[in-house]
Amino acid sequence: MGVDYYHTLNVERNATEDDLKKAYRKLAMKWHPDKNPTNKKEAEANFKQISEAYDVLSDPQKRAIYDQHGEEGLKDRPPPGHENTNGFNPRNAEDIFAEFFGSSPFGFGSSGPGRSKRFPSDGGGAFSGFNGSDNIFRTYSERGNMPKKPPPVETKLPCRLEELYSGSTRKMKISRTVMDAKGRSIPETEILTIEVKPGWKKGTKITFPDKGNQQANQLPADLVFVIDEKPHEFFKRDGNDLIVSQRVSLAEAIGGTVLNLTTLDKRSLRVPVNEIVSPGYELVVANEGMPITKERGYKGDLRIIFEVKFPTRLTPEQRAGLKRALGG
Repeated sequence: MGVDYYHTLNVERNATEDDLKKAYRKLAMKWHPDKNPTNKKEAEANFKQISEAYDVLSDPQKRAIYDQHGEEGLKDRPPPGHENTNGFNPRNAEDIFAEFFGSSPFGFGSSGPGRSKRFPSDGGGAFSGFNGSDNIFRTYSERGNMPKKPPPVETKLPCRLEELYSGSTRKMKISRTVMDAKGRSIPETEILTIEVKPGWKKGTKITFPDKGNQQANQLPADLVFVIDEKPHEFFKRDGNDLIVSQRVSLAEAIGGTVLNLTTLDKRSLRVPVNEIVSPGYELVVANEGMPITKERGYKGDLRIIFEVKFPTRLTPEQRAGLKRALGG
């Protein structure tokens, strides 16, 4: 296949758009030529290769051709609007870098392409003086070019208790505003997939990096969905336990009974009640509560709280019979 773009970005072949962005950010920061003044030639080659890999894999058409035909396929059959001789979009590596980090003062050296005229060359580029204790982002900020990251945007994701018991797949269509490479505000829609895991609790957060709105001179905000639990008509959740109230007659409370319950995953659960039930009595059924997310295969308990329905009137014969039976 020639160049392995997936290996270049250190991502799997099923990498998502977010995976590609994270990988590019990390590697582009590491190999930018101005951060590597002592091995600039190697850094330039790596930086260009990283940018080329991202350019191909982040474009669905290019990625499909590359997956099927390899690098040669991109040369032979470039998708419409992307014609060139080597499969790399004419945007140079610095343009891609600037899309992620704002107007870049960096180039491929003091005389290389893409060198910004906004800043004078200081011989070492914007990363000069960088060492392990420095913060690369501080250098950006000092020059006024590091776009700020706005606070995350949180939105509630109401879930039925059944979903949180068995898990579910939710598709969320979002509409947002982003900035294109030329700084223009454009609308964008996307469908996000959320895999709700069995046992997730209210307050669980699912973060989609950079999927919020973007304003000029800012990075896109992160979009955060926060799990919320809808009330259930029968069950109440208490941590990993489920609580259900059950009303029984006085005769059942004394003489025993069998409860037939339907669980959240639609199973029929038969619960014999053999103990004498007093008002407020709690019967615990082990391992019939909510799944415990971090302990696969384990569940909390089902706690049945009883309410005893006393008769409103008894005949004299019934009263006498109860006294004799209860030894009164």
